[in-house]
Parts: sequence; C-alpha cells; structure tokens
Amino acid sequence: MKTLLLLRHAKSDWDNPNLRDFERPLNERGRKAAPLMGEFMRERNIRADLILCSPAERAGQTAALVSVAAGFATAPRFDRRIYEADVPRLLEVLSEIEDAARVVLLVGHNPGLEGLLEHLTGQAATMPTAALALVSLDIENWNEIREHAGRLEWLVKPKELAAG
Repeated sequence: MKTLLLLRHAKSDWDNPNLRDFERPLNERGRKAAPLMGEFMRERNIRADLILCSPAERAGQTAALVSVAAGFATAPRFDRRIYEADVPRLLEVLSEIEDAARVVLLVGHNPGLEGLLEHLTGQAATMPTAALALVSLDIENWNEIREHAGRLEWLVKPKELAAG
C-alpha cells in the first residue's frame, strides 16, 4: 500500500506581465494558503517520505511553505517533467519512485493533477490552488501505478480550513 498526496501550487501572482509562466511567484493569498495546508498536515501527523515538485517558481515556493508549516525534514526533489505535465507524464514520474518511499507528496499544476486524481481513483474533483488530496494506492511498488489503483480518501481546500 502506497499513499500519494496531490498538492496543487498555491495562488500565483500575475502582476508582472514580463515574467514567463514558469517564473511566476506566489501572490499574497498563495503565501497564506500554503502554510495553512502544511499546518493541516502537521495536525494530522502526515509525513512525506518524498516530496516531488515542479521546478516552477510558484510550485517551489508552495512546497517550501508547506514543508516548514508541516514540519517536514525532507527537501523537495524537483523534476522538470512535472511542469505542464499530462497524466501519462505524471504516471511516468511516479512509476520511477524508489519503493522505500511509502508516502509521496506531489506538488504540481492543473489540469494534470485533476486528471491524475480522476485516472487513479475514477472520481472527478476540482482542485483549486493549494488544494490537497490524499489517495490510497493499492500497490506495493510505484512501478505498479495504474488506472483505478487508488481511492480518494479526502480532498481539502484552503477556503475550508480558513473558514474553520
């Protein structure tokens, strides 16, 4: 059994039209939402053995803020393939994870994350910025990851936590 946490990057800043999409940082709302998700993980004692992250600026900032708030000691592993990835590309990245990693946090982008969630669980769900989903996977090794191998345990959005 493996656990996959899917985290969409927090809200990015569109104020500078000269920045490439890859370089866009988080805006103020994103800088508040990311630690909120990290605190949620800390309160539930969720620990990631591996953090896989898109190297886009907003994803890296999200991973860093979440990690600090969650109390993770693991540094993110950046993989360029996650940026603008479709479902087959994300499955490729996940299938290469070392099997010692039981719980993996994947920090990425839509529409790839929503597509991956539906592919793995058969459930379509909206993942706004900074949304976090936990998927239980009925696999022993990461190279066994496949369609409908998972179950969506929960999906939480920053607005739900801020309201509570």
